[in-house]
Amino acid sequence: MNIATVSSATPAPSAAVSDAAALAPVLIVGGSGVVGAQGAQALRRLHPQLPLAIAGRDRARAEAVAARVGGASALAVDLQREDLGLPADARFSAVVVFVKDDTLNTLKYALHRRLPYVSTSSGSFEIAPEVSLHLRHPGRSPMLLASHWLAGAATLPALHFAAALRRVERIGLFALLDERDMGGPAAAADYQRLTSAAAAQILERGRWRWVRGEQAAGAGVSVDGTPMPAQAYSPMDVVSLAAATGAHSIRLDLALGETASRRRGEAFSTEIAIELEGEDADGRRVRTRHELVHPQGQAPLTALGIALGVERLLGLDGAEAPAPGLYTPDLLIEPGYFLRRLQEAGLRVVERGVSVEE
Repeated sequence: MNIATVSSATPAPSAAVSDAAALAPVLIVGGSGVVGAQGAQALRRLHPQLPLAIAGRDRARAEAVAARVGGASALAVDLQREDLGLPADARFSAVVVFVKDDTLNTLKYALHRRLPYVSTSSGSFEIAPEVSLHLRHPGRSPMLLASHWLAGAATLPALHFAAALRRVERIGLFALLDERDMGGPAAAADYQRLTSAAAAQILERGRWRWVRGEQAAGAGVSVDGTPMPAQAYSPMDVVSLAAATGAHSIRLDLALGETASRRRGEAFSTEIAIELEGEDADGRRVRTRHELVHPQGQAPLTALGIALGVERLLGLDGAEAPAPGLYTPDLLIEPGYFLRRLQEAGLRVVERGVSVEE
């Protein structure tokens, strides 16, 4: 088996959370936005006693979200200031950032106070400033780089399915985002930046490549069999899967268009297809396809993925909290547990069959 093992134990679904109420609040920067608010709600469902601090530029909006979430306070933050404009005596247990912080002041704030930190909005081509700043202070904070498609909703299920193979050679991810499911302004800005500002990173026959234009053009198939034009996209999924599996070819293609549910006259959904090629336990070449659909779109999956990352960073899943260091979700969260939590939140998973080459 060439799948890397995660560093944490598999938490039990009913893991004790008695310590949550004793923690300082989790600071959720961007918590008044569409996905950030759902992230706060996901944390509240996972850990009802965990204190939360909803932070945004507009305090009134943050207060409205805090009231809906319950057990939460509201704060105004200024990303142009290294102290974020927060009181000097403010205390938090972690910093979670649902917006693109070009100043990195949120990370500086967390490192200075030795707080766990979650980054959610950087493409693989953008992480050098974050990584360099963390490496300058390696013993201060556990930092979770969670800028994967929907915070790991493709990568961790892919690793779960890949565990059934003796050898993984190719991983193809296809993500279909409904054009009516862009989310708020921050999500739209992330999409524009990550799809137009730089080439996309892929792994092709063992070589890392940056592609754009015709080389980035791809295609996928919706869950109802409809072919969809797509383009290569490079959040952190490709690099994480490469490190975890040793596959020689990995690519994530993203399509923005109509999902199968909307073609049926229903509300938009979000779709992920995971194709794996390799060898099974008997040495036979196999190809598998799993299709993942959430009927409420991308935000619930992103929110829950981040919430599970915070749960792990704080040790609220029953396992010991991680030491300071750089992590991706697959290094902290057991893939089967992650997938099970997504399914409990409404994710539907369909295996489209296994093709075996004798």
